[in-house]
Amino acid sequence: MTEARTPAVNIVVVGQAGRLTYEAVLFAASLRAADPDFSGRLFVAEPQPGPLWPDDPGIADPAARDLLTDLGAEILPFESRVFGAAYPYGNKIEALLALPQGEPFLFFDSDTLVMGALSALKIDFARPSASMRREGTWPVPTLYGPGPDAIWRALYARFGLEFDSSLDPGSPVDHWRRYLYFNAGWFFAACPHRFGRRFLDYATAIRDDPPPELVCQPLDPWLDQVALPLTIHAEGGGRPGPELDGLDGDITCHWRRLPLFYARESDRAIAAMEAAAAPNRIKRVLKAHPPMRRFLYRGKGAEARALFDRADLPRKEQAIRNQLKRKKLWTD
Repeated sequence: MTEARTPAVNIVVVGQAGRLTYEAVLFAASLRAADPDFSGRLFVAEPQPGPLWPDDPGIADPAARDLLTDLGAEILPFESRVFGAAYPYGNKIEALLALPQGEPFLFFDSDTLVMGALSALKIDFARPSASMRREGTWPVPTLYGPGPDAIWRALYARFGLEFDSSLDPGSPVDHWRRYLYFNAGWFFAACPHRFGRRFLDYATAIRDDPPPELVCQPLDPWLDQVALPLTIHAEGGGRPGPELDGLDGDITCHWRRLPLFYARESDRAIAAMEAAAAPNRIKRVLKAHPPMRRFLYRGKGAEARALFDRADLPRKEQAIRNQLKRKKLWTD
């Protein structure tokens, strides 16, 4: 089996107007701080104006754009031909088709912190995989069925895919962990065009012509996470092996929202984010985003962190959110 080292890979995050601009800046700053030996290319994919966007979705802050360039990021424009504002999660699918063809890629959600050396990872790009830091969010249980087994089986059949080898036999039938299900916070493959076309084809087919077993199932915002495991399985991939434990581990942290980040992540992650955000040239840009100004620079992060014991967190994320909201420490 051939392994490729991450310096040869193209890393891509999405950057667009609003929150994702500043998340992309923080991602780039943390990558440069945590992995100065990274020699690959960092792309910030930027959706372009078009009929699927009511407003210009591009990076609107010129200081943020300049800083991204200074941090070594390449702004990568791409067209939204299928999703746009109706389903902005589709950006991560359509952006793949703008990446260099035939070159391995590693996609991250913009709200990801780099804490260690991505360049030290050994990744088999011929075997695509994705993040296992997920909950059983889909399919949603319904009173009269069908259950998860029938739903996933119908999806695999819809695209002519063999089903049984995707299963985790250690989990019982209809338990969500039995089925190939990922968080789309990171994923990789050998060619963004091959992978992206299949991902796009599967997502649009599920949206426009779903199997009857999906009739009672919501697809917003889960469409990308429904199509992703099918794409990965079709491309010969599967669940990540132990060599990738650093992703969602010691090397990266998918932090999602700053109140959640401060409430539940490790002291090491907090220190890494605050160090990446501390240089004046970074601070000047990030302070333009109110949640980062409040939580990173004005003490609200420490207030949120003091509410929780990391060794005894509530089992459900919603309970953490509710407590933060009661203390007026929530932000979108």
